[in-house]
Amino acid sequence: MTPQRPYLLRAIYEWIVDNGEVPYILVDPFIDEVLVPSSAISNDKVVLNISPVAVQALDLGLEAVVFSCRFSGVEHDVYLPIKSVLSIYSKESGRGLEFDDSEYSVGDPEPGEEKAKPKLELV
Repeated sequence: MTPQRPYLLRAIYEWIVDNGEVPYILVDPFIDEVLVPSSAISNDKVVLNISPVAVQALDLGLEAVVFSCRFSGVEHDVYLPIKSVLSIYSKESGRGLEFDDSEYSVGDPEPGEEKAKPKLELV
């Protein structure tokens, strides 16, 4: 069966926007193929506003979340594999959904392994 995360992500996104609130996503930047400016990383996580007024060309696809937005006034393309999205929630109410890590086997590295460095866009 296909993973639920992309479907739930789209549903919660629409629910938040339909209620006039701002959707935020929490992302693990250490997942392979994540493309975000390094300045967006704080405490080994990335929090992104994905509201319709904050991003352009948002695609909540089955494999990735893709959009462009501005960081410090500079436009950047963002690519987030679905497995890197840890949660989606409303800025105003905090209501949303935290995703189950086991669906994509995302988690801490095995003993003796280091967590991979994020693949980031140079700014």
